[in-house]
Amino acid sequence: MDRERLLKLIKQVTAGDISEEEAVSALSRIPFTDLDFAKVDHHRPLRTGQEEVIFCRGKTPEQTAAIAAELVSESGRMLATKAAPEHFAAVKAALPEAVFNEAAGIITVGEFRETTGSVLIISAGTSDQPVAEEAALTAAFLGSKVGRLYDAGVAGVHRLLARQDLLAEARVIIAVAGMEGALPSVVAGLTRAPVIAVPTSIGYGASYGGLAALLAMVNSCAPGVAVVNIDNGFGAGYMGHLINSGTP
Repeated sequence: MDRERLLKLIKQVTAGDISEEEAVSALSRIPFTDLDFAKVDHHRPLRTGQEEVIFCRGKTPEQTAAIAAELVSESGRMLATKAAPEHFAAVKAALPEAVFNEAAGIITVGEFRETTGSVLIISAGTSDQPVAEEAALTAAFLGSKVGRLYDAGVAGVHRLLARQDLLAEARVIIAVAGMEGALPSVVAGLTRAPVIAVPTSIGYGASYGGLAALLAMVNSCAPGVAVVNIDNGFGAGYMGHLINSGTP
């Protein structure tokens, strides 16, 4: 329950539109609903401004669907990340309105807000796009306008330089790269916007599953670069939205 819905509930009680018992029933869902295997946090929107997000990896399809249904029953919206087709099948059975972006591993219920500013997502290669799309869909679902510039890595840097107009327009840039992870440093040297670097696990053996890219990004010589964990498109999209929207 977010602040707006809580204020509405108070006004409804004051106006006599709902009973005190009905209000107590609604408020009893704060701070969480205990599903035994999960405690669904309905208080999070009041604390952070955003609903709880489901991390599907490690959860059974049935657990994912139950959590999703609980979140939607309260807020009408739901975002789930790192989802597999079997997670979506279970969620879809419980919530027919659910939508799945399989490439990004994202399940959503509810409208994308996309109302604020400009977050630009840049991927180094096509292989990095699943993580880039996770970041893009997260930021868009939370309420940021999102632009995309994909397959624009340093192996053909002219592809990036040809679209410096996009870099100039963005409030926040999320740069997603595997291999040696050089893209965020190059981007940060071309823009005044803060750059969120996302290392991916894409690369040959010596990339060590994204560790090489992570260390390269952490050691960037360009100022204005912050780094999230390997393959953490969700974390980058969430942080990008917070910066873009001026939260709090």
